[in-house]
Amino acid sequence: MADLPSAVLFACTMNSVRSPMAEGILKLLHGDRIFIDSVGVRRGEINGFCITVMDEIGIDISKHKGKAFEDLEDSYFDLVIPLSPEAQHKAVEMTRVMACEVEFWNTFDPTVIEQEDRETVLQAFRTVRDQLMERLKARFPLTAARDT
Repeated sequence: MADLPSAVLFACTMNSVRSPMAEGILKLLHGDRIFIDSVGVRRGEINGFCITVMDEIGIDISKHKGKAFEDLEDSYFDLVIPLSPEAQHKAVEMTRVMACEVEFWNTFDPTVIEQEDRETVLQAFRTVRDQLMERLKARFPLTAARDT
């Protein structure tokens, strides 16, 4: 089983939905065994639907403050996981001179359906949350944490 990275950065377009979800889930799964952060290509406010669906699984991200790549205080990461095409380009640019792995996880942006009724929108956010949960559990297995 592969060792866990020591520092992971999630990135999306606005740091308001996908990357805060991934950050919160990985923190739930691995706590402080991994340094975890998230950014956006641009800084955005946390999305209310995102807060709601994360709260459903016991993760409070209501105090999340969006930040952009330029706001990073530390740029040392073993792994950067961009969740949108725009973030992928920015991550590749940032890591060009770093010994850092980039894994692109193209993830649906649930904000594109916000003109629908509330339950439809919530279900889209839940789907993204659940897909991220499954992918994070597979990529960062709990057994690896116990073996180290």
